[in-house]
Parts: sequence; structure tokens; C-alpha cells
Amino acid sequence: MRPRSADRTLSDPLPPARFAFGGQTWREIAHLLVNLPVALLGFVYVVAVLFTSAFLTVTVIGFPLLAAALLGARQLGKLERRRARALLRVRVDEPSPLPLSLRGSGGFVSQAWMSVKDPVGWRTMLYEFMRLPWGIVTFTVTITSLFVAWPVLPYIARGLTNVDRALVRGLLSPSEELERRIAELESDRGVVVDTAAADLRRIERDLHDGAQARLVNLAMGLGLAKEKLLEDPDAAAAMVEEAHGEVKLALQELRDLARGIHPAVLTDRGLDAALSAVASRCTAAVTVTVDLATRPAAAIEGIAYFTVSELLQNVSKHSGARTAAVDVWRSEERLLIQVSDDGRGGARLDGGTGMAGLAERLGAVDGLFVVDSPAGGPTTVTAELPWRDRGDEAVRGR
Repeated sequence: MRPRSADRTLSDPLPPARFAFGGQTWREIAHLLVNLPVALLGFVYVVAVLFTSAFLTVTVIGFPLLAAALLGARQLGKLERRRARALLRVRVDEPSPLPLSLRGSGGFVSQAWMSVKDPVGWRTMLYEFMRLPWGIVTFTVTITSLFVAWPVLPYIARGLTNVDRALVRGLLSPSEELERRIAELESDRGVVVDTAAADLRRIERDLHDGAQARLVNLAMGLGLAKEKLLEDPDAAAAMVEEAHGEVKLALQELRDLARGIHPAVLTDRGLDAALSAVASRCTAAVTVTVDLATRPAAAIEGIAYFTVSELLQNVSKHSGARTAAVDVWRSEERLLIQVSDDGRGGARLDGGTGMAGLAERLGAVDGLFVVDSPAGGPTTVTAELPWRDRGDEAVRGR
């Protein structure tokens, strides 16, 4: 009797070969075969741009070319991460976008310098430079194994692609980017602390020099009126009338101070009503357009309000504009603000009009601040803030 399969002897023939590779094995093989052409393109790109940039460093073209090459390397890295996620099932996040340069008058030069210092671009350059010899090895070994060592190909593919996974995680992951962002947030925290301290000093000064001084004069005036009430009623009545005027002025200054801290209309009715109230006090005719289906977090709302408020104060004090416009809208997870006027222009971040302070405040919350104000006008200031829902803020506060 022929033995059962469980009792197969050495003399029995082996079962026929089958294509028993799983889906992941085929994806790994495809990755290894594509390595060579992809690596060749990346290597040629890196060598060409680095050689050309180095050759042109004696001219004004070399530096911008290197900056553009590093921006291009970021795009190559994005494609490589996408390929690794699709074929190798590597979980690697995308690095954060390169931040815009906000300070100084040389915007293009500052932005190019930030691109040249970008660690993500340089690590991608290194990755693409190393890939060519590795791509040749993986392509050759995989092709050979397909025809010569087919049974062990899954093990070979897994070993080679594990090296690819390590390269992707080591050079294309955003770990260093996160460290840079942490350093930026540490610096921004100092800006926030300094800004808060300056605001407290301003409130103290306004109280001391404004409402407090008026209330002291009011108390003195009422005391004198009390003394003269019996001997000179007319003089006492005049003093009371003057004290009444002082009370009105003190109340107005307290309202203005409270509005400077956080206006009630902003809390109750949102940005549309609050910005319309600010616009009504501007010397120029201001058109306010707020296109928001929901409200952002209170902190973001407050920053947006004070940004527009200070920009409209600059319009009144410095621009000589007849008309201005305020536009507020949401774009994905960002709150965008644009304030424009038809004034004389010439506004700068270092012009002493508080623009630099606004840029620092927005930068402290991962925002952006861009000024476009050629001499002769018009002026357009664009601010961008992270959108945070009020529900998210409530959850964080628990």
C-alpha cells in the first residue's frame, strides 16, 4: 500500500513547485527592481545640481540655484517616502513645510538662506547619493535570484528591503525636523513670555496714567465741593459738574482699556462684529468681510482681533489712506487675514510701526506674517494663523 502523505518516504517524488509568494513579497521584489532606475535619476539630479551650484558660486546664480536644488530634493524625498509606504509598508511621516522668512527687508535672500540650511533637503541629497550603488546591488541580486535561487528569493527580498526600510527611516523621517521645531517652539515661548510681560506693563501704565489719575482728581474735587457746599453752593455745584465730566472720561478710559484686553463683543459675537467695531474707529473707510462658518479657538480669535486692530491703527496713523479692506477666511486648517489700504505704502517690518512685534506674536503660535508695501502704495498685509476649533480647545482644557 502506498504510504499516506504524512508518512512520505525519501524515495517519493517532491510535490510540484508553486508560486506561493505572498503579496508583500511581490511588492518587495517590485521595490528592489525599481531601485536602480529611481536611484539613477536621483543620483544624476544630486551630482548635477551640486556640481553646477559649486561651479557657479563665483556668480550670483550659484546660491539661488543651490536653494532651489534643495527644495527639489524635498520633492524627491516625498516621492521616495510615498514609494516606501506603498511597497514596503513603512510608516514614515512627512516633514513639516519649510517656514517662510518673516523678518528683514531682503525676503528672497532670507528665504533662500533658510532653504540652504534646510536639514530635510540635505538628508534627502545624501539619501539619493547613496542609493545608486545600493540600487545596482539590489537590482543585480534580485534579477539573479529570480532565475537561479528562486526558492530563497523571499528571504533575500526581505533582507534587502529591510536595509531600504532602515535608510528611509534614518534619512527621510522627520526626526531632525521635529527637533528643529521643538527648538523653535522653545524660542517662541520666550517671545510669548516677553509679549505678555509687555502687555502687563502697558495695562499698568494705562491704569496709572489714565483712569487712576482721573479718579484721584475726582476724589479731591468732590472733597473740595463737600467743604464749599454750605458756604458757596454755586462753586460746589461747579465742582460737582466738573467731577461728573471726570467720571465720564474715567469710564471711557476704562472701557478702552477693557477693550484692549479682550473686548466683550468678540467673546459674545465673534470676529465679524468685533472687527466691524474696530473698523468704525479707523480714519479710512473700511470694508470688513468675514467668511467663517464656525469660530476658531478663543486664543486664535483674540490674536486675529488684535492683529487687525493694530494694523488699522497703523492705517489711521501712518498710511494717509482713504479706503481700506479687511478680509478674514478659512483655508483648510489655517485662518487667513488680509488687510489692505490705498495709502502711501512703504511699510516695513523694521519700520517702527509695530509690524515686527506682530510678526513675532504670530510666529510664536506657528503663524505667518507677510507685508507687501511698495513706496507709493498700495499696502497689503497677510497674516496666517493655525485653525483650532473651540471643541479641541475645550478638550485640551480638561
